[in-house]
Amino acid sequence: MSKIFISCALPYANGPCHLGHLRSTYLPADIYARYNRMIGNDVLMVCATDEHGTPIAVKADNENKKPIEISKRYHDMIAEDIRSMNISLDSFTRTTDKKHYDIAQNFFLDLYNKGYIYKKDITQLYCENCEKFLPDRYVQGICPVCGAEARGDHCEKCGRALEPTELEEPECLTCGNRPVIKDSYQYFFKLSEFQDDIEDYINNNDNLPANVKNYALNWLKEGLKDWVLTRDMDWGIPVPLDDALGKVIYVWGEAFLGYISSASQWSEHSGKKWEDYWNDYVVHFIGKDIIYHHAIFWPALLDAYGCKLPDNIYAGEFLSLEGQKMSTSKNWVVWISDFVEEFEPDLLRYYLTINAPLNKDTDFSWKDFQRRNNDGLADVIGNFLHRTFTFTHKFFDGKIPEYKNPSKEDLDFEIAIKELPDKVGEYISNYEFRDGLLEIFRVSKMGNKYFNDQEPWKAVKEDMQKAANTLYLSNQLAKVLAIVLKPYIPTKADEIAKIINIDIPEKWDDAKEFLPVGHQINKAKPLFKKIEDDVIDDEIKKLEENLKDSMEEDSMSDIITIDEFDKVEIKIGQIKEAEKIEKSDKLLKLQVDIGDEVRQIVAGLAKFYSPDELIDRKVAVVVNLKPAKLFGTLSEGMILATGESGALLTPDECEIGERIQ
Repeated sequence: MSKIFISCALPYANGPCHLGHLRSTYLPADIYARYNRMIGNDVLMVCATDEHGTPIAVKADNENKKPIEISKRYHDMIAEDIRSMNISLDSFTRTTDKKHYDIAQNFFLDLYNKGYIYKKDITQLYCENCEKFLPDRYVQGICPVCGAEARGDHCEKCGRALEPTELEEPECLTCGNRPVIKDSYQYFFKLSEFQDDIEDYINNNDNLPANVKNYALNWLKEGLKDWVLTRDMDWGIPVPLDDALGKVIYVWGEAFLGYISSASQWSEHSGKKWEDYWNDYVVHFIGKDIIYHHAIFWPALLDAYGCKLPDNIYAGEFLSLEGQKMSTSKNWVVWISDFVEEFEPDLLRYYLTINAPLNKDTDFSWKDFQRRNNDGLADVIGNFLHRTFTFTHKFFDGKIPEYKNPSKEDLDFEIAIKELPDKVGEYISNYEFRDGLLEIFRVSKMGNKYFNDQEPWKAVKEDMQKAANTLYLSNQLAKVLAIVLKPYIPTKADEIAKIINIDIPEKWDDAKEFLPVGHQINKAKPLFKKIEDDVIDDEIKKLEENLKDSMEEDSMSDIITIDEFDKVEIKIGQIKEAEKIEKSDKLLKLQVDIGDEVRQIVAGLAKFYSPDELIDRKVAVVVNLKPAKLFGTLSEGMILATGESGALLTPDECEIGERIQ
């Protein structure tokens, strides 16, 4: 018997779960865990909600609430989502638990005392209006690589990891003010020292799937750089050093430890040592968007601590929706809570598994969901089971008939039934979950063909033994299905077991024992119903209406009233002096005459004009903006120009100081 430590990527507690979360992480982990428990392995499957970081803090600011209130709200939602989908976690905790704080701070101190964490002076963006340094996601601006809108740590369009100071035209996410660059310090982890160790871990770990290896190796080609491990925030785990007031451990520096703190809390209640599971076999189930975190950062942290590295990291690829990328902001998403209001959870578990291998991107389509349910679960498995149970009651009083003098067709079918558990088990052991389910359907289709070919409804009149053999073997397959389907669709598997009149299956090897002659089965009942067109049409309509409402809200949010516009005071000015700002290739410092005074204005025009070209140019100036410092230089207004070409709005016929109405 092996001990297996299974973790699911921590869901971030700023929203409930949608289908993508389930498909990439929780469902495959659950299939693997359930199967291993059934074959006798001792499994510990853990997860927790990830509750620190700037997105939660920003949401709390926007709602005028405390971050803990936001994280508690979504922790409860996520816990219910996971429960509703029958994910069999042994421990589901929170990174705001005291146990997690203790473990994270002790881990940080251990690495600091070993010399793997060090203090370094840096420059950071600082919002003078909010009077605070801005962590990465408190900043938004323009990606310096591709020119798309980006946040302070990452550009979603080109995938580039960023530092906030790299952003062009940065803005404070809280107040919209242009931040300035100030000297500060943070604590860094010596990630660069683990380049060779991580390359060896990736290259020589035969357990790692190809998508994880390839992604990690591409990242390693650029060479690992030391990793900033702290942030200036109130929300988070305080850095446990006396000279680090106001600094917290970066969320990616402590969220990984949620696996450990969740397991540790389980140990306190179970009396078992979680370390025994970790030291035997560890597998992380994650989504592909966090491969480099788990394949590089996390192993390096563990290596520094002196802990065994994960044996496997299994990353599910992306799930799109009706051919488009899922978007929670546009409500182009199917929430788990909405799904289970209309459909049984096992239908979703089945569809997300059968739709495509986990290592390939795939799409959720309502029409395809309907087709696979109707053609697969209802027509193949449901039809086979219903006919088997119905004819057993009709011809043999609901008892398993005697099996003797089997034909070649009987023997071929018997072999397929007996081989099914081992074949499915091998697929699941190798993380080939879809292939295991396809094998179940292959034998179920064989069962339908066998049943049709044997025609037991005729055989009872002409050859009773033939009919008996047919129903004997068909019931044996029904029993096997109750067991091999348990990791995939556990509720339906238990319903099959109840009709077969056996205990709820707990052991995989039970599938190898045939039902004895004379065993009484219960009355048949429909297990899988077909989904009607109008039900699916309603779901598609709801999805489209959600998107339409979101687009209308977005368009309305861009509309201002005439009263709001009237607050903007724009005057005609004339540039009297212009000079470059040191260390900036974009900014110019201008002295602008606006009629009653000369204002100093910093403008991003250096890429389009030389200082000499601007002297005496008339420009449109927003004069009632709150003054701000850019690169340490006071700016008392804004010059109006186009964003892409830098073309100035030049009202040559107007008088200096004249207001634009």
